[in-house]
Amino acid sequence: MTLLLSLDDNNSRPIYLQLAVQVKEQIRRGALRPGDELPSVRELASELGINLHTVHKAYQTLRDDGVLRLRLGRVPRVAPLRETPADRGEVEARITARLSELITEAFHLGLSQKDFRSLVDDLLDSDRGGRR
Repeated sequence: MTLLLSLDDNNSRPIYLQLAVQVKEQIRRGALRPGDELPSVRELASELGINLHTVHKAYQTLRDDGVLRLRLGRVPRVAPLRETPADRGEVEARITARLSELITEAFHLGLSQKDFRSLVDDLLDSDRGGRR
């Protein structure tokens, strides 16, 4: 399987996080579904022209987040989607700091709370073909 991933040298995020975010995005949009196979670490590293360890770290991050199933000697697969939402503690640990950064960025761009909410609503509405 060929993933449609792109690396941005101007992005301040480490490459492994860029990869992890893009895989999550493809799952959210429905391009990848539970049970789908992903390329091996070696295949993806070769395809993207990056270090094996970078892809391995991205896959481990996705495994730790419950997004991928990794088994030694087998191809990585997209894990089943959560049946119940995460509890408040996990949400706060994984999302609140990043969301706060986005709110701060919106503030500095001159967006009002109403405009920020509208932007979020528009993005959510445009993804109705996705999971939820």
